[in-house]
Parts: sequence; structure tokens; C-alpha cells
Amino acid sequence: MEPDHGETWAYESIIGALPGIDLSPGGAIAIQLAVFEVAVLGLGWYYDLRTAAVAGTAAVVVAALGSAEMLRISAAARQPETPEPYRRLLFGSSIEVVLSVLAFVALVTHLFVFDLGSPEPLVDTLFGSEPPTLAVYLMLLILWDLCYRIGTGWWASIVGLWRSIRYRFDARTAAVLRRADREAVVFGLLQLPLLPFLTGQPVLFAALAAHVAAVLVVSGSSLVLLRRREY
Repeated sequence: MEPDHGETWAYESIIGALPGIDLSPGGAIAIQLAVFEVAVLGLGWYYDLRTAAVAGTAAVVVAALGSAEMLRISAAARQPETPEPYRRLLFGSSIEVVLSVLAFVALVTHLFVFDLGSPEPLVDTLFGSEPPTLAVYLMLLILWDLCYRIGTGWWASIVGLWRSIRYRFDARTAAVLRRADREAVVFGLLQLPLLPFLTGQPVLFAALAAHVAAVLVVSGSSLVLLRRREY
């Protein structure tokens, strides 16, 4: 089903608004992956930042897989049989952008204020004592990409639980919505490959692990409620 105006996330709207370009979802994700990975490997080679290149590659892959999950969630959520208030709240409110900005600002504050007083600041670990400007710029761009997907994951899970509490569904609609909730669970689990890169960062490790756990609890609760609310 093609998305209607106002029934897309910001990520989908940007892709659809590119002038003179008609990209399939798979093509857009492939370009995203290729552009970011070439940049990561190129800067990693130029500045001899092997650790940063490995961590950056993991982040780029997670972001690309997250893009695919966003599209799968939205495709299920905007099926015509799903409640219109659910679709409007999920896509039209842009709350996922607000959550993403809050997460990104908190992350930047941690990296460049709180973490600088630790024995092994993450920025120094990745880039050395004199971080290259271009490498830091790319890092922040990729981190925003990840924060946007984390914010979207939060919102998809929260709205899914609200929908399951608020409405009752026939078997067909419940099956569609279960698919959306299962994709939200997968969306959260996709962040787990980043945890090994944060073992020396207890605050970031705990924050990411808590995010994944929260998504599992909220979306899992929505799935249980869907079983009970089905008629």
C-alpha cells in the first residue's frame, strides 16, 4: 500500500521528496549503506583510525537495517484496516523526531561534557587526543542516524501499546498489527550489536541496554494484549 500524505515518518518523507529521483525502498537503503560505509572506510584509512572504522561500520550496518525495519513497521501500520487515530498518532505527530533530538542532545552532552572527565573518553579511544574534524563530523552524522531510529523505535512501541489498550480488533486486523509489533521488537534487538563497542562506557551501555529492554517489554505487552483484545 502506497503511503498517503501525512502517513509517513520523516525518513520516508525525505526519500519521497527528493526532486527528480524515484527510489525504491531497497535502493534508498543500499545508497545509504554505500555512502556512509565508503565515508567510514575512506576516513578510517586516511587518518589511520582502525578502531573507529570498525565501530563506524557496525553503526552504519545497524542504521541501514533499522531503515528496513522502519519501512516494514510503517507498511503494516498503515494498512487500511488499522485504526485511523493510530496511524495519525504514529506518523502525523512527528513525536519520533522530538524523541530522537532529545536522545541525540543527551548523547552529545555525554560525549563532550560528562565523558571527558573519565579515564578513557570514547572520543579519544576512537580518534586519539586530537580528533580529525571530518571524522568527528561523520561520527555525529551517523550517531544522529542511530538516534533517529532509536526514537522511532520508542514511538512505534509506545503507540502500539496505546492502540492495543484502546481498541478491539477482528482476526485479520489483529494479525496485521501483530506483524507491526513483532517488527518493533526486531527493531529494538537490532541495537544489540552496538553493545560490544560500549563495554568501556557504562553509562552508554546501560542506556542502550535499557532502550532495548524497554522496547521488548512495551511491544511484548502490546502483543499479549492483542491476543486478548481480538474478537
